[in-house]
Amino acid sequence: MISGILLLDKPAGWSSNQALGKAKRLLGERKAGHTGTLDPFATGLLPLLFGEATKFSADLLDADKAYEATAQLGVRTNTGDIEGEPVEVRAVSVTQAQLDTAISSFRGEIAQVPPMHSALKRDGQPLYALARKGIEVERAPRRVTIHELRVLEFAGDKLRFFVRCSKGTYVRTLAEDIGAALGCGAHLLALRRVQVGSLGVEDALTIEALEGLDPQARIARLAPADALLQGLARIDLDEALAARFVQGQRLKLNVNTSGRVRVYGAQQLLGTAVLEPDGRLQPQRLMAYRD
Repeated sequence: MISGILLLDKPAGWSSNQALGKAKRLLGERKAGHTGTLDPFATGLLPLLFGEATKFSADLLDADKAYEATAQLGVRTNTGDIEGEPVEVRAVSVTQAQLDTAISSFRGEIAQVPPMHSALKRDGQPLYALARKGIEVERAPRRVTIHELRVLEFAGDKLRFFVRCSKGTYVRTLAEDIGAALGCGAHLLALRRVQVGSLGVEDALTIEALEGLDPQARIARLAPADALLQGLARIDLDEALAARFVQGQRLKLNVNTSGRVRVYGAQQLLGTAVLEPDGRLQPQRLMAYRD
């Protein structure tokens, strides 16, 4: 079994599952998953986790993400993006000052209504399945945080912007809401994810580049599982304590930290744990190394 993280630059026209399936075949590993779906029309960073690294998928699912997006002003679609059908067309007459005011209103914590064309479920059915049947249901607003939002380019009816946001943020909904604030409507033309947590698209491989590598070179491009855990405090255990930790035993340590931590023995990642204020170390996710 191989373990690690492959940073893939997903092309337009591929679903996230298609990209994952291709990578699994190229690396010859069945145990794998992706962390955060990208719509087929979107491109950019899709971290793929293989083997034991899948145990830490929540660290990327919960991480902040950053995107570069292009919105078409003046046209709303039934999906909020380029894959939908136009439902309203309006004239666009937006000044830079109006745009600046609108953009500033979306920074910080905001309420966002999830789109009908999303994987969220209602009574066991994904919303997109209901939307395809022409059914629209009420969705409760969700609190998300827009850490950074800035205009990259604005010309006529096209708006390019950069956004860094919390998990659960829908960028096409953000584009629609910006269009609504400008009074002309909008939909998303293009979307590129450039960052997930501390991982950046500049380190990602395209599918073509991955295909061009020999099998060993592909495996060599996998980052270790602890690349996902760099934001956590590090605890190093001696041989005796490490042996107890990997058996799932709670330990008592004399350290000056608390919270979720990454744990090592002999410079090797053993897993994650929760360190209580009184020094008790409770194993959380353990690596399973094989000889």
